[in-house]
Amino acid sequence: MSTPEDRLAALGITLPQPVAPVANYVPFTRAGSLIHISGQVSVDASGGVRGVVGEDVSLEQAQAAARLCAINLITQMKAACDGDLSRVKRVLKLGGFVQAGPQFFDIPKVVNGCSDLIVEVFGDLGRHARSAVGVYRLPMNFAVEVDAVVEAP
Repeated sequence: MSTPEDRLAALGITLPQPVAPVANYVPFTRAGSLIHISGQVSVDASGGVRGVVGEDVSLEQAQAAARLCAINLITQMKAACDGDLSRVKRVLKLGGFVQAGPQFFDIPKVVNGCSDLIVEVFGDLGRHARSAVGVYRLPMNFAVEVDAVVEAP
């Protein structure tokens, strides 16, 4: 049986360093076996995906942005699990936020970019409850932000 790290490698994904908080919060908190991961934006080494979806950012670009959020969430999961993604017992919930223009309504399709990668990496343990919400603005003009609740002893 392959591990989450094996699946990441097969997908050609190398996890970045965890993104540091930009305000007065921590990247994750733990209560027993539950880990709440702060919202991860669509940032990568090149600066990420910024702008309003449906105006500056296409659906396809927004889905790629949500995938970046998934990579950043997985990075935080790994940090919360002392470097061992096999400790993740279940991805319970994702909360997706899309900086959407007034005529853009495919919010769930955007957040699928995150959900799909989480399921690819964690298999059935990655199947989760989810919210997908269009918002007026996101921090630093990022196109997408996703937070998570994960179970890991």
